[in-house]
Amino acid sequence: MGSIVPNPVRSTNRPDTLSSFTELTDRPTGGGPAVPRRTRPAPVSAPSPVREGRPKTATLAVTATATAVALMNYTAPMPTLPAVAAAFGTPPAAQAWLLNGTPLGLAAFLLVAGGLADAYGRRRVFLLGTLALGLTTALGALAGSTSAFTAARIAQGAASAAVLAGSLGLLAHAYPTGRDRIRATGLWGASVSGGIALGPLLAGALSPVDWRLAYGVLGAGALATAGAGARWLPGAGRAAVTKASGAGAPHPAPCLAPPPAPRPDVVGALTLGLALAALLTALTLGRDGWLRAPVGALLLASAALTALFAAVEARSGNPMIDLALLRRPAFLASTLGALFTGLAVIGLFSVVPTLLQVGAGMSPLGTAWLFLLWSGTAFVAALQARRLATRLSAARQLALGFALSAAGVLTFLGALENHAGAWRLFPGLLVAGAGSGLLNAALPRLAVDSVPPERAAMGSGANNTARYIGSSAGVSLTLALATAGPDAALVASAALAVTGAVLALVLARR
Repeated sequence: MGSIVPNPVRSTNRPDTLSSFTELTDRPTGGGPAVPRRTRPAPVSAPSPVREGRPKTATLAVTATATAVALMNYTAPMPTLPAVAAAFGTPPAAQAWLLNGTPLGLAAFLLVAGGLADAYGRRRVFLLGTLALGLTTALGALAGSTSAFTAARIAQGAASAAVLAGSLGLLAHAYPTGRDRIRATGLWGASVSGGIALGPLLAGALSPVDWRLAYGVLGAGALATAGAGARWLPGAGRAAVTKASGAGAPHPAPCLAPPPAPRPDVVGALTLGLALAALLTALTLGRDGWLRAPVGALLLASAALTALFAAVEARSGNPMIDLALLRRPAFLASTLGALFTGLAVIGLFSVVPTLLQVGAGMSPLGTAWLFLLWSGTAFVAALQARRLATRLSAARQLALGFALSAAGVLTFLGALENHAGAWRLFPGLLVAGAGSGLLNAALPRLAVDSVPPERAAMGSGANNTARYIGSSAGVSLTLALATAGPDAALVASAALAVTGAVLALVLARR
């Protein structure tokens, strides 16, 4: 699996990068046709490392910060679910939607956002998404009902989709290949873990005053990041067109206007969103009986809509996802790895704080500190995972991450309803956190390395879409299984993690 060198046609729009040569014209005095002549360029001095490094550092800092804010917003409801449900009078069967609004928006719009980023410019899509995230998060703080809060969370998910799809595309452009890319994607993965860790801690700390305050703080943080990005991110719009000829030596071509940007695949996004909504509703209703007619009808509807989505994408001139990419083992490993990360890891740990509050009588802040032990370990592991890059392929790193997650989760058996103390959870949280960190570091590496350079944003969008489809389904499944006791949800999570590890190993051999 080779490294990617971004296509300059899609990577930059600065005219000074078009060619090393310039075509001029000499017009004869007699008014005859212009005669092209070629002039050799003046010697170009080596770029200053400071000047070259500043845009790259700014790109990494801004994209990592925005990603952390988006993930903080994603995880903020986890320790406050009981308080939010009580404030809105949300019945138990509908409480999954208080957690699943953002992942639903993410899953439905990430692929659209990836296509828009490739077509209209990753910087533009990223900045608009960060701005929208700030505004919709502030609106969520003002919601007065379950439906209004869920709608705001879906909008926050759509905005986060633009942030996540644009961020990896910007990183792929800023860090084309080699150790710098490994370091950058590792730090980006650490920002994912950091955001996951800090969101519940912020919400738990502010919940004694008012659970709404956390959303006000996060909204302000997103708006500040959008302002910083508008000032510091280097331009990376749609590029001018160049060509090469002869024996491989570049020569100038007229600077052509870029073709009209393709329209977003609205039909595909709507079909995928409806398929996911039907699936989540079926899993939510399953807590009252899996063999009931409405559950079966919704599952069939979800399957039919998924098939329709595949048909729409196969016929679309501008699909959300190029289905031919699924023939690449590395891309398939990236997509399935993200899906099972959501199902087995994010889905369970999204609900663990609520299970501890209900079963062990812990406070929101107490569950947030325990959550921090898991997610903080994941943060450290993601930072250190770059040391494995030369020894372990990304697919094998996925398998190791899943194995550690399953082992850690199984140590929780019998402990989530234990009123004696939380110390029994510590070893498992450390082990599962290390596994999650390995997953978070491997997934972005696979996402950008498994697709052609011009599809970098689509690759990252597909990877994150699979992750949040899995997490949405995982939350609903965990809440449904927890009605029979927390241990049932723990065993299901471990089994899904083992399945993900096996799939990663199989694809690594192809």
